[in-house]
This record gives sequence, C-alpha cells and structure tokens, in this order.
Amino acid sequence: MARMTETLARRAVERTYAERQTVYAQEMQRIVEATYELVERTGSLEPSMRDILAHSGVSTQAFYRLFRSKDELLLAVLDDGRRRLVDYLTRKMDAAPSPPGRVRAWIAGVLAQASTARAADRTRPFLANEDRLAELFPDEQRESVDLLVGLLANALGTVPGRGDPGRDLRDAEAIYRLVFGVLHDHLVRRVRPSSATVTHTVHFCFRGAGLPEDRR
Repeated sequence: MARMTETLARRAVERTYAERQTVYAQEMQRIVEATYELVERTGSLEPSMRDILAHSGVSTQAFYRLFRSKDELLLAVLDDGRRRLVDYLTRKMDAAPSPPGRVRAWIAGVLAQASTARAADRTRPFLANEDRLAELFPDEQRESVDLLVGLLANALGTVPGRGDPGRDLRDAEAIYRLVFGVLHDHLVRRVRPSSATVTHTVHFCFRGAGLPEDRR
C-alpha cells in the first residue's frame, strides 16, 4: 500500500507540475504576443509595462514569475521573432530551384522584413534594441543569431565546389552582418528595399562568397 501511495503521490506531483508548465507557457506567449501587437499598433520601441500587462491580461506577479525584467521580455520577443524568421526563410529556401537559389532566398527573405508595413513595424524595435540586449544577454543573443547564421551556412554548403564548413560559416557570418545592416538601414528610414537594392545586395554577397551567379 505504501508503494502505491508513493506512486500515486509522484504522479499527482508530476501532473500538477505539467499543468503549471502549460499555464506558464500560455502566459508567456500571451505576453510576447501582446508586446508584438503593441509595438505594431503604437510604433513604440519599448511599450510600457503597464500597457503590456493590460493588453496581455497577465498580472504583475505572473509577469515576474516568467521574466526578471522587461529587458528579459524583449530578449524573448527578439528570439521569438528570429525563430519565426527562420521558419519563414526555411520555407522560401526549400522552394528554391538550385543551391545558389537557396542563398538568394535567404538574402531576399531577410530584406522582405522591410517590404511590408506589418513586418517592418514588428521588426524595427527589436533591431533597435539588439545591441543593448546583446550586452545584457550575450550567450542568449548569440544562440538566437546562430539560428539564422547556421541556416545560411548550411545553404552555402550545398553549393557545388565549396564543401568547407569553416569557410561556409565565415561567409555566412559576413553575409548575415551585411544583409541585416541593409535591413536595419531601411527600417530606420522607414523605406522599403527596392528590387534594385535586393538584386545588388544578392550580387554583392555572391561575389564576396565566390558563388556562381544564379538569377533563377
């Protein structure tokens, strides 16, 4: 009987823990989504805590159970945005007709984040906060960036004639910095990248990485 009681107690604890984890995950997603919506609606680079809590319907106590500070929330939103971008880029790259086309799809897909008002409004604040958050959370920031750099490095590795992981990673880092610099400039100036800008950026990256031209 004692063993059965211990087993049932352990199951109850595990079930309660799982239920709490589900609730916490839901609350965290509500806060992240509320921050996205406020940024998009107001154009503010940093919505106030009062507005975030009111819009998410989450209490102050619940917020600080999930995040130690608003900066930690912004880091979570930035990471969430990057993961969404990785999913978007993966779909675009999977549809590309050739290995160089996958690289082209990555570059064009990143710049597309400034091509529509909704995407630009959601992306602008987090690029603006990127340097500050990188200083506060260097490891978490690097892990988040590595998702995008790794996706591009893998695409470079599929191009015939390369096959050097070290070079692929170095080129991916360089292309990442260049393309996100172009994106940042357009977001700050609130202008969409022209097709000529996208084409020039692609060709510049291809020449720098020694990739064969592929206009498909």
